[in-house]
Amino acid sequence: MARLQGKAALITGAARGIGQAFAARYVAEGARVAIADINLDAARAAADALGAAAIAVEMDVTSQSSINAGVQVAELAFGGIDILVNNAALFDAAPIVEITPESYDRLFAVNVAGVLFTMQAVAKGMIARGKGGKIINMASQAGRRVEPLVAVYCATKAAVISLTQSAGLNLIQHHINVNAIAPGVVDGEHWDAVDALFAKYEGRPPGEKKRLVGEAVPHGRMGTAEDLTGMAVFLASSEADYIVAQTYNVDGGNWMS
Repeated sequence: MARLQGKAALITGAARGIGQAFAARYVAEGARVAIADINLDAARAAADALGAAAIAVEMDVTSQSSINAGVQVAELAFGGIDILVNNAALFDAAPIVEITPESYDRLFAVNVAGVLFTMQAVAKGMIARGKGGKIINMASQAGRRVEPLVAVYCATKAAVISLTQSAGLNLIQHHINVNAIAPGVVDGEHWDAVDALFAKYEGRPPGEKKRLVGEAVPHGRMGTAEDLTGMAVFLASSEADYIVAQTYNVDGGNWMS
């Protein structure tokens, strides 16, 4: 039997990458999925590829009105939300003396406030339905360790881990389990921009940073979005009913905690 049969999920930032992989796996496990993204056209294309079990939802997680509207669309379409995956996030890198207020504000608005207030909006609906639910926040190994050029991003992901703990303890009284996934280095189109930033600040040729971080993973390679889907299904399923406020590393052995 499909592990998420009859469940309805909302996944932010799901038009591509990790979020899109989660959406495809959730549909395969029997769930209906709202693909929420700031790029509605991309969300529609991703939803169309998954068939009748998926819908597209426009959502800017830096806007409370957009969050509320997107959550309402998913709730009306599915009769409620059983699973939330807070996946939308931004990355930036710079030496401490070159970090700008604009970059700081943008990353915290998406990576922290977006997680908190999307979680809040969905949790309100879950509480009102009285059926509990599962909330999965996407953290990172960057929230476990510091990086000299990635201070702000690391700080945002550490905040996600902390929010997961607080929300997990607060919401379990309503049978809402809040947990998180901390990926390591995950290959994908976003790595072109990441590699370019490290090339700029570390004086490396293009592609070298990506090669080095992949070689440094104990497993022997960078992760893929599909490597994370098993944990995403597990934490969304009834098998995780007794798991509260935890952050699971899925990183090929990069970090142990």
